[in-house]
Amino acid sequence: MKFPRVVIAGTQSGAGKTSVTLALMAAFRAAGLTVQGFKVGPDYIDPSYHAVATGRPSHNLDVWMCGPETAQALFVQKARSAELSIIEGVMGLYDGFGSQDDLASTAQMAKLLNAPVLLVLNAQSLSRSAAAIVKGFQTFDPEVKIAGVILNKVGSARHLQLVEESVRYYTGLPVLGALFRDAKVEIPERHLGLMTASENKELSQCLANLRVLSSGNLGAHESGFSLEAIRRLAMEAGDLFPRALPSLAIKKCSN
Repeated sequence: MKFPRVVIAGTQSGAGKTSVTLALMAAFRAAGLTVQGFKVGPDYIDPSYHAVATGRPSHNLDVWMCGPETAQALFVQKARSAELSIIEGVMGLYDGFGSQDDLASTAQMAKLLNAPVLLVLNAQSLSRSAAAIVKGFQTFDPEVKIAGVILNKVGSARHLQLVEESVRYYTGLPVLGALFRDAKVEIPERHLGLMTASENKELSQCLANLRVLSSGNLGAHESGFSLEAIRRLAMEAGDLFPRALPSLAIKKCSN
């Protein structure tokens, strides 16, 4: 079974996963694709933003509450009617329930779905050190397929050039997107996290701004995304379940 899919992961909470996810959802939807959103974990706020960006309900993939088989089955059920699935991670890529395994982490979900990962890095105040961070994430778990890097909060065209060249030289990974620091695309936060989509009166304009930024010319060191390359990564994802698995019947989630 093959379903075009990509996981958007962060180096940490606050790296910019949601902004990047929404930018990609809005851009691919504007290009005429049917996009299906997913969120790793039980978070209910981010899926509300996904639904606005894609025009379809977004779904939680929660291994801790529902188990891996149910999460996989839910993905199959909801992704089969879409042309592209975008799965937003939780916290940092390797953060989960424990300290010495990947239970309930974005990394675990990426492996369960055999999906390529785009790693979002907050590049503010970094240049060559960005490559060291990406290199660590790249080598930490060889089974996680980090396929590219998205840079957030880039300060200038020269800053983007320095970070992009460093990441490519030391890791071999392409930088497939960049968002410059811009208050017009920041999502308001409160003590519990992001403001909910229904409360965000500027959401439509924010999505419009993200869609415009995502269509920029990244090759000229401007804010933008390599949308064709990202879609190609998603299309070339391997078999969804390369290993034999038990029956994928959706079970009722329990605490």
